[in-house]
Amino acid sequence: MNDLPFWKSKTLAEMTVAEWESLCDGCGLCCLNKIEEWDSGDIYFTSVSCKLLDGQSCRCSSYENRWEFVPDCVQLTKENVPDIAWLPPTCGYRLVGEGRDLYWWHPLVSGDPETVHAAGISARGRTISESEIDIDDLEDYVVDWPLTVGEEKDDEKA
Repeated sequence: MNDLPFWKSKTLAEMTVAEWESLCDGCGLCCLNKIEEWDSGDIYFTSVSCKLLDGQSCRCSSYENRWEFVPDCVQLTKENVPDIAWLPPTCGYRLVGEGRDLYWWHPLVSGDPETVHAAGISARGRTISESEIDIDDLEDYVVDWPLTVGEEKDDEKA
């Protein structure tokens, strides 16, 4: 009998829908607006969130119907995860797809959906909704913390 949790014993392609959905840690980082430089392909995170992101829970406020409001919302799939360069380094989909383990604060490991926030990994309290800014000013909101969240915590555990 295999006692390993599913994310250690299955590939992304082998996961059920429920397992797949549970890989989302609820950080909200993928729901931040990003800027891509056309010439270099460099991607920059901003602190501006999708209008559907609930800033407290860091979950989509209309997940099932999100495409009605945000037609260009990117659906993470088993096929496209390896090709999405902007997935945060702490993303469960990215980690499992790369054959790595989930962090201690991931709800599947901790058993508590609040640990992602307590560990300082999430977007909670760090964003402004895109509905509250002039989108022409998006460059004024470029931040690097979505790419560095968890580094201090990892350093402390090392």
